[in-house]
Amino acid sequence: MLVLWEPSFMVLVAKLTNLRELYLDWVDVSASGEEWCGALARHVPHLEILSLDLCRLYGPIHVSLSRVRSLSVINLHSNYRISGAVPDFFADFQNLSVLQLGDCRFDGLFPPRIFELKKLRVLDLSYNSNMLVHLPDFLNGSSLEILNIQDTNFSTASPRSFSNLKFLEELHIDGKYKYLTVLPPSSFKSLKKLHLSQLESETPASWRIGEAQNLTYLEISSSNFSGRTPSWIDNLRNLRKLQIYDCIFSGPIPSTIGNLMNLTDLALQNCGFSGRIPAWVGNLTQLSYLDLDTNHLSGEIPDSIFTLPALQMLDLSSNRLSGKLRDFLASSSSLYWIDMTDNELDGSIKSLSQLKRLHALFLGSNNFMIDQVELNSLLGLRELRALDLSNNRLSVIEVTDGQGVSVPSVSRLQVLDLASCNLTKIPDFLQFLHHVGYLDISNNHISGSIPKWIWDNWSNTLLYLNLSNNNFSSMELSSPFLPKALQIIDLSSNRLQGKVPIPLKPTNLQFLDYSNNRFSSILKNCTSCLGKTFYLKMANNRIRGEIPHFICNASKLVILDLSNNSFSGTIPSCLIQGGHLSILNLRDNHLEGRLASRVDKRCALQTINLGGNRIGGQLPWSLSNCKDLEFLDLGNNQIVDSFPHWLGKLPKLRILVLRSNQLHGTIENSPGDDDYGEHFSSMQIIDVASNYFSGNLRSPWFENLQSMIKSSDFEGDIIKAQNVTGSYQDIVTVMFKGQYMTFEKIWTTLTMIDFSDNAFTGSIPESFGRLGQLHGLNLSNNMLTGEIPAQLGGMTALESMDLSSNELSGEIPEELTDLTSLGTLNLSNNQFIGKIPESRQFGTFQNNSYEGNAGLCGPPLSKQCDSQGGGPIGVLASKSSDQVDVILFLFIGIGYGLGFAAGLLIKWSRIGKWFRTTNTS
Repeated sequence: MLVLWEPSFMVLVAKLTNLRELYLDWVDVSASGEEWCGALARHVPHLEILSLDLCRLYGPIHVSLSRVRSLSVINLHSNYRISGAVPDFFADFQNLSVLQLGDCRFDGLFPPRIFELKKLRVLDLSYNSNMLVHLPDFLNGSSLEILNIQDTNFSTASPRSFSNLKFLEELHIDGKYKYLTVLPPSSFKSLKKLHLSQLESETPASWRIGEAQNLTYLEISSSNFSGRTPSWIDNLRNLRKLQIYDCIFSGPIPSTIGNLMNLTDLALQNCGFSGRIPAWVGNLTQLSYLDLDTNHLSGEIPDSIFTLPALQMLDLSSNRLSGKLRDFLASSSSLYWIDMTDNELDGSIKSLSQLKRLHALFLGSNNFMIDQVELNSLLGLRELRALDLSNNRLSVIEVTDGQGVSVPSVSRLQVLDLASCNLTKIPDFLQFLHHVGYLDISNNHISGSIPKWIWDNWSNTLLYLNLSNNNFSSMELSSPFLPKALQIIDLSSNRLQGKVPIPLKPTNLQFLDYSNNRFSSILKNCTSCLGKTFYLKMANNRIRGEIPHFICNASKLVILDLSNNSFSGTIPSCLIQGGHLSILNLRDNHLEGRLASRVDKRCALQTINLGGNRIGGQLPWSLSNCKDLEFLDLGNNQIVDSFPHWLGKLPKLRILVLRSNQLHGTIENSPGDDDYGEHFSSMQIIDVASNYFSGNLRSPWFENLQSMIKSSDFEGDIIKAQNVTGSYQDIVTVMFKGQYMTFEKIWTTLTMIDFSDNAFTGSIPESFGRLGQLHGLNLSNNMLTGEIPAQLGGMTALESMDLSSNELSGEIPEELTDLTSLGTLNLSNNQFIGKIPESRQFGTFQNNSYEGNAGLCGPPLSKQCDSQGGGPIGVLASKSSDQVDVILFLFIGIGYGLGFAAGLLIKWSRIGKWFRTTNTS
């Protein structure tokens, strides 16, 4: 997409006062309705054709456009930020013949008067789901040829009035509205193009399609055929183009399609077809376009496909095709596009060099295993524009002439993907090309400097650059400016150092990943340089200093990851208070100060990860405005506050890490608030270890942890940011199975509770037994008393349980042997007595799981039980324990300060007890 900066749209049309036709499709105008409508009305009032397809226009259409009364064509398609109602004054444009408003965000009632325009031939209102369209009783004399009302909320007074649309040749409609069942036969007979979505197989609506025997083009999408092949396909013998995508089928591709001998285009995308590609495809001799991508097709590719005389484009990507590619000597001379990515093909690709007209060749993600592929053999294809050999088992080399410089032979190459091709240097021939727009040489073994000619030669064409996962150590830049056209740049996982290459002038950059390098600083004098950026990641570098405030000017920023650096100072308040960020990851830096106290009600944050800093103060209550918050990690900071019970009302909160702060008091709700309601209902990981919490653990608190209770056969998904452009996965470090583990992929089925190293008292709640999906439970280093509830045997998914260093007593319940997934158990340093259970998992645990319990006996301990199995021989079981001064707990309910002090005193009491025991043993 081109970007219109200088001149701006308003300046451009001001200089074109005699303009009659304006085509700016796919140009980034980024103007409000008042701006672009006003500019047209002031400067080109006699404009007749206006085409602004995908120009990033936004806001309502302004009334000033009504003064451009000569308009015959209005195309505003794919401006998804245009909003409001379609203006009624469009009906005053008597010459209007084409009105294309599809894929915008119009709402309200579509003006019925527009249907009365005598010259209107094309009307596209598709994909405006909030628009109400009342189709009229169509009258004789209508010129309508194309009507597209897919995914609109429409109704019609009399579907039979469609018979008055004598010139209607193309109809786009949703099958779910069932108007196909009542349309008159004449409407079907005149149709030449039919686009249907949300159709059900073998229903009266679908049967009517067979009446449209003059159809030359049929497109069906997002429909459920329950695995069956529609019987009416065989009636459509005049079809030249058949496209079926995103539908539900099963089994092989239906043989009835093989009877459609006039087909020139056949696309069956993402339909669930399996089995081999049928041999009858080779009989469709008029095929010029064949697309079977994203199915479950397997076996070898039939030779007959490549000899189809008219075949130009072939897409078999994302299947399970295997075997070797055939010799292409006898292939169609017209074939210019081949896409076979993401299959299981192997063998040689040398014969592809025989396809002299080839424009695009995509072979990525297969099993080609040749030791060395001479790049020059494919670069001899002088028409080649795109080449993808990525992610195979190839070693791509470049043959050079006697002077060590390769001879350029593909001056038209625009797309090159050689990721994971065992390259040891950037191919020399690239420096002779001048139109490269996409280059990916990631995951290779290239070292040295990123050459200057990359930035200079392609300054106006390069859109995508991926050099990640190599060994680059420096960049040759003639200026600090990156190419203005560049939209995506990934330099992650190299050894680059010095200043981060942030442009000083506005650019089109949308995605920047500089993570996992050795950068140490950032340019400070950038103002609007990241105005279009939505993804910025500089994690795992050595960057020092404060977080630059120009980031606050990046108003479209959605993902910001500056984790694991040496940033210092305070967190800019805009990052917390603003309403556009979805991901904020600043973990493992040296940030300090307090969090911003006011968070906007428009908060869009899904992830806040500030763990491993020096943040103090209290948690701002206004974080409760972040209704989409799923991940909150403030662990390993210096926050002084009580437990944030108000977070329990956030409906999507999955992960809460508050470990190693100075939090205190109980974890109960506010005094007098015993209504737990939807309290932490989505929680799957909660870690409040190493704080100063005290008081009892009450059963109702845990009975609402629905994600740890509900049983399901679902294997789970990896948690990823939702509604975010660009992939992002959260990372969390927790204590699990006795050691710190970092999960770089967090599954929705991973559930843990860690309340260790606090001063909780009382007994273990029986409600833990309801947490049948809990994987890790750590209550160690507290002051819990009483027996282990037998109900804990209901935690059947539990893999790790640590109850060590408490004051628990009684026998180990036999019910715990039902925990067949338990791999780590620590009951040490308590006051348990009796025989250790031996069945199932308990036969696998070692001495250290039980040490420090003088009253325990039996394997794996060396102490034998007496003949009744009631206790160790020669050892008198004791239930005595040091008592915590009850007076301390009286203080907890008095107030904020005394509650904090009580937690501190209880912890010091525990440490003192351990110290005395250790030094007297």
